[in-house]
Amino acid sequence: MKTGILLSGGMDSVALAFWKRPQIAFTVNYGQLGAEGELRASRIISQELNIQHEIISVDCRQLGSGDLTGIPQLQNTPTSDWWAFRNQLLLTLAGMKCLALGVRTLMFGSVKTDSFIDSSPDFFDKIGALFAIQEGNIEIIAPAINLTTTELIKTSGIPNSVLAWSHSCNISDYACGHCRGCIKYLAVMNELKR
Repeated sequence: MKTGILLSGGMDSVALAFWKRPQIAFTVNYGQLGAEGELRASRIISQELNIQHEIISVDCRQLGSGDLTGIPQLQNTPTSDWWAFRNQLLLTLAGMKCLALGVRTLMFGSVKTDSFIDSSPDFFDKIGALFAIQEGNIEIIAPAINLTTTELIKTSGIPNSVLAWSHSCNISDYACGHCRGCIKYLAVMNELKR
């Protein structure tokens, strides 16, 4: 049974890919500003781990807002990098490709410190149930959902030489150093003392 992973190129998905070694990685360019950086990191990680890499490109920028798009943040959004229904969208797009490639289990790199509803255990239980009743019966799992990013990195055993390729910036193809993604990256690296 083939396994796949949504590989954004960020620390969480990179560490999860190193830990679980799926056969196929899916990177989605959905119109986010940092897409080229994510694609670059995901391509390198996939090559390093000898994982088949599939790129899905669907421009959804007009449907988002905030840091990831460069479009002003909507009122009442939880953070500047929130994009409504993003993880549901990414899972759906990758799920469509999973059917074509025979992938039966699709992993997602959410961790317990993620702050959005669509990164919660309840979300993954419900989206998993939805995928299970649809054609293909694809299993959706979030193996690191009970770990922090730091715990995931330690558990995975990923070396610095591989982790260094990850891309966490929300607003650029290269680390800006100020967005929430870059701040998380720096905080985690400080916790790890790497």
